[in-house]
Amino acid sequence: MSAAVQAKPHSRLLLSGNDAIARGVWEAGAKVAAAYPGTPSTEILESVSLYPDLYAEWSVNEKVALEVAIGGSMSGARSFCAMKHVGLNVASDAFMTVTVAGVVGGLVIAVADDVGMSSSQNEQDSRFWGRFAHVPVLEPADSQEAYEMAKYAFELSEAYNTPVILRLTTRVCHVKAVVQVGERNPHDITGFKSDARRWVMTPANAKGRLPEQIAREGKLQALAEASPLNFIDQGTDKRIGFVTSGPAFMHVRESFPDAPVLKLGFTYPVPVALVEKLAAEVEHLVIVEETEPLMEQELKAAGLYKIHGKDLLPRLGELTPNILIPAIKTFLGEPVPPPTTYPKFDPFPRPPTMCAACPHMGVYYSLARMRKKVQISGDIGCYTLGAGHPWNALDTTISMGASMGIALGMDKARSEETKDKSVVAVIGDSTFLHMGMQGMLDIVYNRGNVTTLILDNRTTGMTGGQNHAGTGKGLKGDDAPRVDFVKLVEALGVPPERIKKIDPYQLPVVFKTISQEIAIPGPSVIITDRPCVLSEFYTKIKPYRVIDEDCTGCGNCINVGCPAITVKRAESKVRPDGKVNELKFTTIDTAMCTGCHMCVESCGPKAIVLAQPVAVAE
Repeated sequence: MSAAVQAKPHSRLLLSGNDAIARGVWEAGAKVAAAYPGTPSTEILESVSLYPDLYAEWSVNEKVALEVAIGGSMSGARSFCAMKHVGLNVASDAFMTVTVAGVVGGLVIAVADDVGMSSSQNEQDSRFWGRFAHVPVLEPADSQEAYEMAKYAFELSEAYNTPVILRLTTRVCHVKAVVQVGERNPHDITGFKSDARRWVMTPANAKGRLPEQIAREGKLQALAEASPLNFIDQGTDKRIGFVTSGPAFMHVRESFPDAPVLKLGFTYPVPVALVEKLAAEVEHLVIVEETEPLMEQELKAAGLYKIHGKDLLPRLGELTPNILIPAIKTFLGEPVPPPTTYPKFDPFPRPPTMCAACPHMGVYYSLARMRKKVQISGDIGCYTLGAGHPWNALDTTISMGASMGIALGMDKARSEETKDKSVVAVIGDSTFLHMGMQGMLDIVYNRGNVTTLILDNRTTGMTGGQNHAGTGKGLKGDDAPRVDFVKLVEALGVPPERIKKIDPYQLPVVFKTISQEIAIPGPSVIITDRPCVLSEFYTKIKPYRVIDEDCTGCGNCINVGCPAITVKRAESKVRPDGKVNELKFTTIDTAMCTGCHMCVESCGPKAIVLAQPVAVAE
């Protein structure tokens, strides 16, 4: 059990923002917590699950996670769910309706925005969901505030009969700070009380609740104006003032320590009167917000035209001091200090790659060899790396579960250039369960000519190896029912004879199976079944080495993509016909090699053999 869980009341702990939120959720007396992993939010639920006296689960996707939390709230339990920014897109159907129905037990939704897109396919600003759904948004700037706001969010939710968004960013999620913690405040579960006019959201019932939702927003506006989470940090330099929130407040204070700053923790509804108060005290007012100009637009709509924001600052990425200082100094007509310089260091380039013995490599090695005759629709996960070197074996990656729907669209929109190409969709096990099953059903129902590769590595690999319904393990590592992917896709309508389960380490089998399936019209599924090398299910075997005198430099083993294999010598050899062969003589790092033997199967001259232990003289 972690130190945070064992800590006594009033202890001071070093916690990340994610860990601090988990502590706040537990202390607030939450009974139900659900999430789907996604960086930068993953660790929240992992940390929540360590605490006693509550139920926590990995749900199959964010929509289900929110629905579980809604069910808990309807039953009178304080309930919580967490997700990254794109996850709220998935959960938005349930979210937009529960904002009308309201809550019983407090309902808090932590949404982590990946500002700067360190691990996401887009950059969203989740504050807009507050305006869209008419719900309050709280924004912590550090771990202490994350902890305190998580607790306050439940009180706010119950007091105003509304879900509450706790908007985080990557910097808050992952940066650690000292947090003063308290003790758990238990809340009894009152039980579900049937009320069809409230919980059955037919048009007639929903219409009856809309006036309450609109009236609530007016009350929240007044609350935001008076909230202690919003305060003016006075300064002596009145030439310019700032309105900001979250970690951007830290950057502003570091960059301009003498300027007045309105620091917002309760960011939606926007406290217009507080902003007007600061505007009257300074010559210029700048709105510093990551990433979209939500506050700026709200304030201009309220009549505050003489403000600045995105006319000076970028709409993407973090607003760190190296961004703020040049922009504001230039605006004030002051000399811009030269950027801080550091000793030049050119690190060895290391592009993203798969792990040694990753079971996805065999699939992409095979797809790369048939690249000219296939269109390949990819998905979100470790296997997205198949788009990179040396495979270059993905054409698209859009969103979780999109690979099969996109593949079907490609199939139905063939041109003269693509009419003879086969369409392949690639998706992982966790992603297939998250949002891929519907795409598979659509391919079957609409008679798509698509071959789907389900890469089952028995984990949610990209986010750190979390369990899911296909692993046979629960959130806490306990035994759980395991989905049988063969039976599942057969139940979705794929003919049994078009479902193949293969070992991705057997390269000839992989290549032959894909070749056979894409040659036959209609929907088909190929399921690979080797665990992630970083999971508890993987067993390492003896490593391999290269026999130098037998290596011909063909480079086939390099094309597998294993990081344990490197080129130790390259040569150019002129053939009798005048063409030049580029030879790559390789070596294997036996400490990194896990013995998957994919390189062995790629080696024509059989120059790769089991490494023998080195004899030690006595």
